[in-house]
Amino acid sequence: MIASPVGELTLTSDGEGLTGLFFDGQRYFPALTGCVRRDGLPVFVLTRAWLELYFSGEQPLFTPPLSPVGTDFQLAVWAALAGIPYGQTVSYADVAAAVGCKSARAVGSAVGRNPISVIVPCHRVVGKNGALTGYAGGLDRKRFLLESEGALHVDI
Repeated sequence: MIASPVGELTLTSDGEGLTGLFFDGQRYFPALTGCVRRDGLPVFVLTRAWLELYFSGEQPLFTPPLSPVGTDFQLAVWAALAGIPYGQTVSYADVAAAVGCKSARAVGSAVGRNPISVIVPCHRVVGKNGALTGYAGGLDRKRFLLESEGALHVDI
């Protein structure tokens, strides 16, 4: 567990890449059986360094190795999320278009199950009119993350 401005974070790995970064109490928090959680793993060292930069207000210029586990559709959505620039937001419909899906609702489901919060920036996905909508870690955390990036340009 790692302390952060948005609460305790749990990191999981397959031994090589990061498989999860979860908020305490996050919806869709998985059973952690079979996950490696040794603090000294290189991927955890890199992830901690990334998080320290991010939470100090800097844009990290590297990404730790990621190994999310999901369906092909989820992996495509998560890859699209990883391409959202720091400090910017996109709509669920934008992500749907990027992955060739006609259903923003299906995309929303995949976004909500993103196992690598913050680094795979699902918090940067907002409703069509810029509204803050669903976030597995809670809307207060989503608001905090967007504000810290200077990305929150919507009336709340």
